[in-house]
Amino acid sequence: MSINARIACIFLASMLLIPQAWSQQQPSQAIQPGDSRIYLDVVVTPKSGPPVSGLQQQDFKILDNKVPQPIASFQAFSGSNAPVEVILVVDGVNTSYQTVAYERSQIENFLRANGGHLAHPTTLAIVTDTETKIQNDYSKDGNALSAALENYVVSLRVLNRSSGFYGAAERFQISLQALQSLAAREAARPGRKIILWVSPGWPLLSGPRVELDPKQQQQLFAAVANLSTQLRLARVTLYSIDPRGTSDIGINTFYYQTFVKGVRMPSQVVAGDLGLQVIATQTGGLVLNSSNDVASLLQRCVADTESYYELSFDPTPGEHDEYHQLELQVAKPGLAVRTRQGYYSQP
Repeated sequence: MSINARIACIFLASMLLIPQAWSQQQPSQAIQPGDSRIYLDVVVTPKSGPPVSGLQQQDFKILDNKVPQPIASFQAFSGSNAPVEVILVVDGVNTSYQTVAYERSQIENFLRANGGHLAHPTTLAIVTDTETKIQNDYSKDGNALSAALENYVVSLRVLNRSSGFYGAAERFQISLQALQSLAAREAARPGRKIILWVSPGWPLLSGPRVELDPKQQQQLFAAVANLSTQLRLARVTLYSIDPRGTSDIGINTFYYQTFVKGVRMPSQVVAGDLGLQVIATQTGGLVLNSSNDVASLLQRCVADTESYYELSFDPTPGEHDEYHQLELQVAKPGLAVRTRQGYYSQP
């Protein structure tokens, strides 16, 4: 068996788990089963400064595959009363022991800031090479969450990944399964959620030595479409926070940008389309990798909830898993808009 064939077998062994598991999950309670309407959580910012408030429905324009769509509903949210839940993920799979120790201390600083008073209900998820632990309860008590984080110190010490591509494929599999678990859990909860994933990201597994045949591409494309749909229905915006910051800036830091454009057909798909930073960008979140002040980066992510907008529209019917590129325009100059970049049609 050639190296490309062996790589493909290992890779597909992890990917085949994803569509089967997600097909059994239900949409968020905020999006009723059978509701085909597309809901978008929208953050509008100037070149610098906090999100912009006070915009009205007439200030926005939705383009679906470059075709204007009527806005079906509009709501503006601000402050701690916004219906948002926060999931803070500590990644012990793709991060070295030394970096995990540092990021844990930074997360504790974030949780204990402002006397431990958090803006939104928050929970912790701990991803290790042996398990993913998700705290059952949400809390605005950052001090209590920080104390709970201390209980995971021992489990975070287990990080014996094998080396080379096969170790990378294993980390890829564990990471996607963890994201799958979070998506399944959040699909059953109403409202908007933001996942703050503190990690350098899992391997992109893409390059000249990785080749997939048409059947494998079709399976991978189905996984990409299912993940996109599940996160959309669960109202999840994903954020990628690299705890290494400027200590590891290089060409690989921005390699993910090669894959952020939505995948329209199986022949275009590669494993990099399921990278952490790629998914974060496509859901309208941020990729933060130029500072190791993790506490400040987490606060920057949460600041997106200080003022945001929920818009919806009724999509034009399309073929199953047909990709639709989304563009949201705002009438006022000098403002940038972040929201979901696309979606896949569902039956």
